[in-house]
Amino acid sequence: MGVLDKFTGIWSQDMAIDLGTANTLVVLKGQGVVLNEPSVVAVVDNKGKKSVLAVGDEAKTMLGRTPGNIQAIRPLRDGVIADFIVTEEMIKHFIKKVHKRSTFANPRILICVPTGSTPVERKAIQDSALAAGARRVQLIEEPIAAAIGANLPISEATGSMVIDIGGGTTEIAVMSLGGVVYSNSLRVAGDAMDNAIIGYMRKEYNLMIGDSTAEKIKKEIGTAIATNNNTYAVKGRDLRSGTPKEVNITEEDTVEALNPILREMINGIKDALENTPPELSADLVDMGLTLTGGGALLKNIDKRFSKETGLPVHIADDPLACVAVGTGKALEQEETFNTMLSEYWFEKCNPQVEMIL
Repeated sequence: MGVLDKFTGIWSQDMAIDLGTANTLVVLKGQGVVLNEPSVVAVVDNKGKKSVLAVGDEAKTMLGRTPGNIQAIRPLRDGVIADFIVTEEMIKHFIKKVHKRSTFANPRILICVPTGSTPVERKAIQDSALAAGARRVQLIEEPIAAAIGANLPISEATGSMVIDIGGGTTEIAVMSLGGVVYSNSLRVAGDAMDNAIIGYMRKEYNLMIGDSTAEKIKKEIGTAIATNNNTYAVKGRDLRSGTPKEVNITEEDTVEALNPILREMINGIKDALENTPPELSADLVDMGLTLTGGGALLKNIDKRFSKETGLPVHIADDPLACVAVGTGKALEQEETFNTMLSEYWFEKCNPQVEMIL
């Protein structure tokens, strides 16, 4: 730890961030999850000059409802940064929100990233955090964080398999002895489910709906296996007449809409199982698969995956916060999980810092 690290650490608490496509969760060392807000930023364009109007919950309410000069942006796509400047502003906002003494907020930050993200994408995340005020940035892969959060014995000589279904990516990983034996990052997850529902409503009912309505359908009546004939009223715009219209859909509709996405996930799980060494495969017969992330809350998804793979499937406690909790544990127990973290120092960007100190 350098002089700068000690000096700025006096005013700042270490932070762990689950920088997700749909939601961003922040964990403060010793306090648990202190912030859980949508990864959305509202930007206002005033004669070519852009400024941030709102971030998080407030910005999400503006999605699809903004006038011409205001844009509600999701700065992350498929788990990686799509808009560098807006992501930087979002991280800066969240740092200030959890650190009341924002003037001196200069924390060490641990951020989780998808296993499939490239070195360029990882550097973009690190640079955004540094530009937002972090003094030191470390990264941890999402499935490792999810496994730590789900209390899986990843440090032991036992096979553990986690499927983290987020907003932009589905992370599938088999772990043993503190390392990843096999991993795959699918660019289909919660957002792809919403898009599938939008496409289905357009095709089957000639009804145009927005992202927020699709997400509501997924949460209220969405399922991987239909179990009842309950109906759900959906309002949108008729594609033929252009006028507002309401239709009633059933669980069967959502099964049909989500089937292509679920099929892709199942194929990804089967690929992982085929590439798992026999000894670890034997462990998975007893241990089963663990689901984390917001997608794990889809009704009957565990039953569908269990039916398709023949293995027991468990949903982690509080799957939404699982990755953030695991990232927080890795931050607090740095010595235990040090080999699983990659690092980027403030001084690398500012070689003059050492000279000044």
